[in-house]
Amino acid sequence: MATNPPNEQQQETAPVTAPHEAPRADATHILDRTNPEFFERAHGLYSDLRALGPVVRAPMRGDLTAGAHAEGSPERQARDAGQERYFVTRYDESVSALLDDRLSSDFRTGLPPQQREFLNKAMPEEFKPIAFSLIMMDPPDHTRLRKLVQPNFTARAMEALEPRVQRLVDELLDKAEQAAAARGEPASERCMEFVEAFAYPLPVRVISDMLGIPEEDRAQVHAWAERLLHAETPAARADPQVRAGLKAFASYLEGLFERKRREPGEDMISQMVHAQEDGDRLSHQELLSMVFILFFAGHLTTVNLLGNGVVALLNHPEQHARFLADPAGMSKGMVEETLRYWGPVDYLSTPRIATESFALGDTQVPQGAKVSVGLASANRDPERFANPDAYDISRPDAHRNIAFGKGIHVCIGAPLARLEARIAFETLFRRFPKLRLAVPESELRWGAGAAMRGFNRIPLFF
Repeated sequence: MATNPPNEQQQETAPVTAPHEAPRADATHILDRTNPEFFERAHGLYSDLRALGPVVRAPMRGDLTAGAHAEGSPERQARDAGQERYFVTRYDESVSALLDDRLSSDFRTGLPPQQREFLNKAMPEEFKPIAFSLIMMDPPDHTRLRKLVQPNFTARAMEALEPRVQRLVDELLDKAEQAAAARGEPASERCMEFVEAFAYPLPVRVISDMLGIPEEDRAQVHAWAERLLHAETPAARADPQVRAGLKAFASYLEGLFERKRREPGEDMISQMVHAQEDGDRLSHQELLSMVFILFFAGHLTTVNLLGNGVVALLNHPEQHARFLADPAGMSKGMVEETLRYWGPVDYLSTPRIATESFALGDTQVPQGAKVSVGLASANRDPERFANPDAYDISRPDAHRNIAFGKGIHVCIGAPLARLEARIAFETLFRRFPKLRLAVPESELRWGAGAAMRGFNRIPLFF
């Protein structure tokens, strides 16, 4: 299947050129999110790579498939050295890549049957729901699984969820005020660590509600989910506590599945376990995987979207003043511009595999190539967004960002993240118009070693 055809104007004016080989970046342009300094310099690096071409061969460390390879194997050694990927740097080519079904999301694509069988046997059971999840599947399995949960993220479903999200936002901000009062802090110096007090608990409460996690179990489930959310890093996979936590979480969910079969509710887990009984054939591993991926899709992206948006707005005084003048009117624009400017995911952690040789733009991608789409790089492409390094919450085309991907693998939790962020930004700045950073911007640190772009801590005065 071909990628999306160019429009008629492009067909008339674009010169016909033979696809050429992708240029190769040097070792100074390694894509390494395990390096604490990576996110600080990433956009400069992406600019350099865009200048080289729309698709470049760049060294990469720390992709999510690394855990499938044994210590000392050639694949593991290549990962540690920075294995080369075809990295898509520009907007148009990124959209084309995300829509092209010649790029498989299954990291086992192209492996001989013996090696696929070995991977399945060698991988610890607790990691299989992560490694063989929805985001690493192709149709028809991807289609079958996604259709079971997609109705929970429609516009109508989000509209019904809005009052609940608003109540949770208000409760968390009330709690922050009460905590500051209990510490005796004056109104001008009330302090809140934003990630801990707000950005983290809001989405985890919302997704727990949607899944049907009982209130009395949530403290423990949230602790397990925290380990799950960081289990993609090589260090975490080797940590016995992480593995034990994943086993305990899976064991708990197995019991919850049985309870939902006996006493179903209106929640997503009830829907999934009964769809299995009705013939949709969700296996035990698929059920676990769907819950795991929904914690990813419905939680961590939102944590970072919330934190990134608050920091971006506070660091741009003109935009801050514009937002304060009309929070309700500017909240959607702020969400979309934050996604474009500092989206939660810089590039796809799991490479897509070319099932055949094909041209991506004017670049030839060989069969078997591992392709990573640079979402953050595409969202700063000056050919698509004017003055792309500026943060402008009134940018008219900010909604064209691809922070959540595109095509069949677009983040299933994207509508939920947008809803939560819109309500959160609007309420936070309306209630606390004097909100400001409690430390200099230079002291804020991006998290390292994980798949997401977000700040570790954000101390605020409110």
